[in-house]
Amino acid sequence: MNPSYEDVVKNRNSYNNIIRKTPLVYSETFSKMTGSKVYLKAEFAQKTGSFKLRGPYAKIRSLSPDEKKHGVIAASAGNHAQGVAYASKLEKIPCTIVMPVTASPAKVAATRGYGANVILEGVNYDESWARAQQISKKTGAKIIHAFDDPQIIAANGAVGLEILEDLPDVDEIYVPIGGGGLAAGILVAVKSKRPKVKVIGVESQAFTAMKNSVKANRLQSVKGSSTIADGIAVKMPGKNTFKIINELMDEIVTVDDTEIVKTMFLLMERVKMVVEPAGAAPLAYLLSAKPSPNKKVVPVLGGGNVDMYLLGQIVSKGLAAMSRLVKIFILLKDKPGALKEVVDEIASLSVNIVEVTHDRLSSEIDAGAAGVTLSLETEGKEHAQKLIAHLKSKNIQFKLLT
Repeated sequence: MNPSYEDVVKNRNSYNNIIRKTPLVYSETFSKMTGSKVYLKAEFAQKTGSFKLRGPYAKIRSLSPDEKKHGVIAASAGNHAQGVAYASKLEKIPCTIVMPVTASPAKVAATRGYGANVILEGVNYDESWARAQQISKKTGAKIIHAFDDPQIIAANGAVGLEILEDLPDVDEIYVPIGGGGLAAGILVAVKSKRPKVKVIGVESQAFTAMKNSVKANRLQSVKGSSTIADGIAVKMPGKNTFKIINELMDEIVTVDDTEIVKTMFLLMERVKMVVEPAGAAPLAYLLSAKPSPNKKVVPVLGGGNVDMYLLGQIVSKGLAAMSRLVKIFILLKDKPGALKEVVDEIASLSVNIVEVTHDRLSSEIDAGAAGVTLSLETEGKEHAQKLIAHLKSKNIQFKLLT
């Protein structure tokens, strides 16, 4: 049975001041870049770093004393694991999380830090989920599903209520879709009171399970491919979430990893927000497609749990994607002053040299020559193009690496 608007309100009232009402932040920067009036729903500021605490907390609080005695179990590679673990800690009940062996060590440590018993089993979510079901049957532990549970959906709907309270005249809401728990909850809350508000789901181009399911009017699975947005990399949506989204969602769109990386970088640099790939997907679509000129739009930034190693890559890739980091390879004669001539030409355009790698010994480098790789900081695409044109005009032979 699908949750109702009353269920959304009831679950929100059960939060008991544990769940934060996350801020809605107007961004002049992104408004100028998209042509819309952009208000960022900062779900990454929720406790445990994502909206994924809302559902598990409401679900676990509602369990009977006997169910709590047997504890809970979940399968997750990240945010859901931390949400279930933290909610279980608050309720002082046993918690087991089955995580894939490929899960981020940082997320495993965070989940254990909330007091959960973490079992690393399976190379992907599906295998971890199968193991969680086995353990549940053996121990009686209650399974807390990541998205396909009416109460989880209803609890997520509070995000929609908060948006309507803070921005009553919102025109469009953009929400990330993986299994569909957040999108379904927001739809129930928003469409019940403001049916004319458009709600648009955003999927990764690598995992279009919900989009395909809506198009076929029945559940579809996808093999999927590699994506940075692991939080929405779901092969098949839930039965409950699909039913709601198929009935109420205005549109489902997709975005690629390149746009997500650029958006994460811009969020950090321009508004000082650290948002994970799946959470950045809605804003990434707005920035790339610019679909809603002059409308008040809310991209829901679902989470902010980013692996620190990935964060370093995002900075480098984001700079490169915006042509602010240009890497070139030059083969020079191995003689005094050869490199200085090139450096002088680069400096003449006020381009900053970030890194220099000088190679005489590789087998690919001929005797009497030296290979030099230069990482260069520019102001942006126009400045980078000017640099490339200048080097060519000076007959400097180079290979562009980014």
